[in-house]
Amino acid sequence: MKFTSKELNPYLSARHYFGSEQRRHRERAKLSLVQLADIVNFSKSALARVETAELMPPPELPAALDAAFGTEQYFHGLHELAKREAHPDQYRRFMDFEARAEVIEVYEPQAVPGLLQTRGYAQAFVSCLDGLSQEQVEQRVNARMSRQDRLRSDSPPYRWAIIDEAVLRRQMGSGECTNNQLARLLEQVDTPDSKVQVMPFSAGLHPLMGGALNLLTLPDGSSVAYEEGNETAHLYEDPEAVKKWRRKYEVLRANSLSLAESAELIRKAMEDYQPCDTPPS
Repeated sequence: MKFTSKELNPYLSARHYFGSEQRRHRERAKLSLVQLADIVNFSKSALARVETAELMPPPELPAALDAAFGTEQYFHGLHELAKREAHPDQYRRFMDFEARAEVIEVYEPQAVPGLLQTRGYAQAFVSCLDGLSQEQVEQRVNARMSRQDRLRSDSPPYRWAIIDEAVLRRQMGSGECTNNQLARLLEQVDTPDSKVQVMPFSAGLHPLMGGALNLLTLPDGSSVAYEEGNETAHLYEDPEAVKKWRRKYEVLRANSLSLAESAELIRKAMEDYQPCDTPPS
C-alpha cells in the first residue's frame, strides 16, 4: 500500500518536530521512504510512522539519520528532547497500545485495575470524580467496560495484576458492590490468562507507592510503560526508561504475596462486605 503523506504540525511537540525534520531532509535529498529505509536499515513502515509522529523514533535511528544526511548530531539532539516529553495524546496512545498488547502487567495502589472491574464497581469509582455529569459518568463507564471485550476473545492478552492491600480494604459503592468486585477479582487470581497478587501492608515501603503503573508488551516484542499519579501521567516508550520501570515492577512482584496467599487474603476481605442477615423481629 502506498504511503500518503499527511499534514503534520511540527510545533506541536518535539516528536512531531523530529518527524517533520526527517521528512524535510528526506524530501530535500530527493529520497523516497523506500530509498531512505535501505540507507538507514529501518523498515519503510517504521519511518513512515516516525514522520507522522505515530512512533517514537527508535534509539538507533537518530545516528543513522545524522549519518545519512550529514547533519552531525542534529537528529540526536531532537531525539533527546522527544524522549523526555509527554506525548500530547498520551492517554489515547496508551489505549491504542493496550488494545494491541499481548502481555499487560499492572500495579494499582488504590482501586481494582480497570480491566478487572465490574460495571457496578466502575460506576461507583467514576461517580466519585469531581465535575462529571451523569451522562459523562456513563460514557466513561461504558468506555471502561469496552476495554474488557478483548478478554473474552479467542486470543486474550496475558494479564498480571498486582494490587495494594488498600484496594481490598476500601469499600467502593455498597458492601454488595465491593463483595461482587472481590469475587470477580478472586476468579482472576490464577487462570491460564490471568494472575493477581496482593502487595500486603506488612511488606512496608516499596518503589511504586507514588502511583499506578502499566507495562505493555507488544506483538513485536517491544514494551511501553504508563505511569499515572493523582494529577499527572506519563507514557514511556524509550527502552531504557521502560527497563527502569520494569525493574521496579519486578521488585514489587517478588515482595507481593503468592497467588495462593493473595487468594486467601481476598477471601478474608470479602467477609467484611457480606450482607448482614436481619434477625426476625
